[in-house]
Amino acid sequence: MTMQEPIGAAIIGCGAIFPLHAEALQQLDGVKLKMVVDRDPAKAEQAAATFSCEAASDYLSLLERDDIQVVHLCTPHHLHAEMATQLLRAGKHVLTEKPLAHALQAAENLVAEARRSEAQLGVVFQNRYNASSQKIREFLESNTLGRLICLKGIVTWQRDEAYYTDSPWRGRWSTEGGGVLINQAIHTLDLLQWFGGEVLSIQGSVTADALGDVIEVEDTAHARLLFANGVRGLFYATNAYLTNSPVELELVFEGGTLRQRDDCLYLTQGGRESLVCEPPANLNDSGQIIGKSYWGSSHRLLIADFYDRVRTGTRFAIDGEEGLKSLRLITELYQSSRTRKSR
Repeated sequence: MTMQEPIGAAIIGCGAIFPLHAEALQQLDGVKLKMVVDRDPAKAEQAAATFSCEAASDYLSLLERDDIQVVHLCTPHHLHAEMATQLLRAGKHVLTEKPLAHALQAAENLVAEARRSEAQLGVVFQNRYNASSQKIREFLESNTLGRLICLKGIVTWQRDEAYYTDSPWRGRWSTEGGGVLINQAIHTLDLLQWFGGEVLSIQGSVTADALGDVIEVEDTAHARLLFANGVRGLFYATNAYLTNSPVELELVFEGGTLRQRDDCLYLTQGGRESLVCEPPANLNDSGQIIGKSYWGSSHRLLIADFYDRVRTGTRFAIDGEEGLKSLRLITELYQSSRTRKSR
């Protein structure tokens, strides 16, 4: 590939998250989506027709394609590690949707593979790129509000029976690896550890409050987190609500409190609340909102950053090591729920 040639991209998996990746690639200069892959040939052909590229039903066909340098994984959780491993061995850069894998051991094996590879492994935690998340990091790094004392994250969403029965890989330990924790609320746990730092211990429980007769895994979880710097954290997540509410975040500092509501960030000091930032419009070429506001609309920003890193040969910040952090917390919370002890 010369500097003048576009970076060739492929996407494996043409399900619900696929359009966010494909539309983001369409808006990137110097990148061309060349192939989409799905084990359902009809789904792959339809996606290929929409985005004017080739279609395939077997991802192994990508391994010998020298014109494809980056591959996006938008597949069920249990396929991530095996696919990413094969692609990295073939020298392909891999950007995978969260989680790294459906099980911690598989994820750790994948990260070990990435260390041996000259190609990059990136994980999609797009909410780190949200305007509110970036502003919170600015406050933390500048120490403007003094020491962080405690923080919390709340996720109240809705997933009905059809969500699981229409995609049988969901709701099963062997394929999804968990429920609300590993699929939906992993983003919020990732933010809490990104803001709070190293987690010393986590204790809590998981339950199936609404869908116990449909899924093997949890639809509700809560936890207390103790950070190495003495910060305390609380976390609650459920898929048993009747709507998808925006994620709520709160960070209490010595000199004020930051609260995220409706994707906007507010600062309270001296009993007065002020708006710190609000999300910019994230629209496609047709003027439609990209993504869903209740779980973040920053895929485009993350994907653009990943390709910048591929181009320059510099490290993408949310690599395999970063992706392991939230997955370890989730695994430890499952263990805590079983043992009723902190991990």
